[in-house]
Amino acid sequence: MKRRKLEVIYFSNKSNKKFLIPESGFLLISSMRLLNRYIQKELFFPFIFSLLVIIFILFTNFFLRALDRFLGKGLDLPTILEYLVLNLAWIVSLAVPMAVLIATLMSFGRMSEDNEIIAMRASGISSLTVIRSALIFGLLVGTALVLFNNFIQPDMNYRARLLSGDIYRKRPGMIIEPGHFIDDLPGYSMIIRGKKGEIFEDVRIFSKANKESQTSIQSKTGSLSAIDDAIILNLYDGEIHELDLKGYEHYRRIKFKKHVIMLPADDLLLSRRDSSSRTAREMTVPMIVAKQKLYAQRINLVKKRLARSFKRTIGDSIFYKNSKLALSVIQQEQVRVEKDSLLNPAQVRVKKRKLRTLEHQVKNEFNLINSYVRSQNKYGVEIHKKFSLPFACILFVLLGTSLGILAKKGGFVVGISLSFGFFLAYYLFMIGGKDMAIRNLVTPAIGLWTPNAILLIISLYLTFYTIRERTPLRINWPELNIRKFLKRKK
Repeated sequence: MKRRKLEVIYFSNKSNKKFLIPESGFLLISSMRLLNRYIQKELFFPFIFSLLVIIFILFTNFFLRALDRFLGKGLDLPTILEYLVLNLAWIVSLAVPMAVLIATLMSFGRMSEDNEIIAMRASGISSLTVIRSALIFGLLVGTALVLFNNFIQPDMNYRARLLSGDIYRKRPGMIIEPGHFIDDLPGYSMIIRGKKGEIFEDVRIFSKANKESQTSIQSKTGSLSAIDDAIILNLYDGEIHELDLKGYEHYRRIKFKKHVIMLPADDLLLSRRDSSSRTAREMTVPMIVAKQKLYAQRINLVKKRLARSFKRTIGDSIFYKNSKLALSVIQQEQVRVEKDSLLNPAQVRVKKRKLRTLEHQVKNEFNLINSYVRSQNKYGVEIHKKFSLPFACILFVLLGTSLGILAKKGGFVVGISLSFGFFLAYYLFMIGGKDMAIRNLVTPAIGLWTPNAILLIISLYLTFYTIRERTPLRINWPELNIRKFLKRKK
């Protein structure tokens, strides 16, 4: 026996909507697919519109900042267009969560303004059911963004860097950023602390692929320049430290006012085109995991090498956690050697020379370890960022539904106005967490997922009051009876 349906018509400010209600009073839709389809349709078109607008704004800002890279380079139009299109990847990844929140606010604000939410509640559809239907849309967008961040964006970022490297051939110093460990230089690894224009500050260079000796170079300033077949690295006011890795007995320290390192341009370009030289933003998750393991192996090798040096010089092979503790042990050993009456003056001088060598090695090795740890954290940040931003899409849907229902106002301007504060706070927290993780102040997981945790708490708070149909923030203003106040004055 078929269930009879009663047709209820409600009138909104802009359109007439019809719902079919059975005699029992519950909304009868052919399973909840009709409601899901309706809400997702209401979300889809505002999402596409918001996404295009945000991409246009971010792309315009990027284009204006990138103009100086094209001017005076003699580039043709297809090369410029290719560079701009390849850089759309990170813009899309950043714009999608914004578009999700704006689209949710627009859609649910419009439905609340047109009394559709009230009609759904009157028909027996709870707010939780409506929000659950919207969460399906957020889950679909978040899943698509995970796939995009892991398979499409890394490759586009990689191709954009290769093209950028060709563009920067005349100004090679622009590819080096402060605080980032540069592994692309053939035969060397480099990191700089600061940068003023084309001048590098506090440059540290370490040799690699040399099993006989370890060379480390540090200078106060430096710069890069290019010629036809080579790239020249000029270093000023620094020192060169060379250590024999076979016997650990030969150590050489050279001071210089100017030191020049010439790198063949062909070798540099070949290393850039090698898939193993990808940066963190250009790698998939398996690539990043493999890179982290490689840095962990390098850190262990440095620790073992330093422990062996302590064993030969002091007789203690314990690895100390930081350079201050290791240097304090060396200073204590120097005091002990000076007071040792069993040693003659020649033996004391030899001991002191070995301790000074060990002291320089400690400083260089711990600088190398800190650089490896920062690079390892940088890769960890990229892994978590590939999943934290897509997860934010689901949280923005949860937040947008509650705000839209409570605001009872739709439209793109309203969506932008309500979401601007949340955007700003979320991305400031994300950038701050990312920087703290790279500096090894917090773990990458804490740095990247703390903004999502805060957003989840706010979203659940607003959702709880939306489901209970209450105002989340109610301020009880004091009631003032002016007549009684005047009577008291008289």
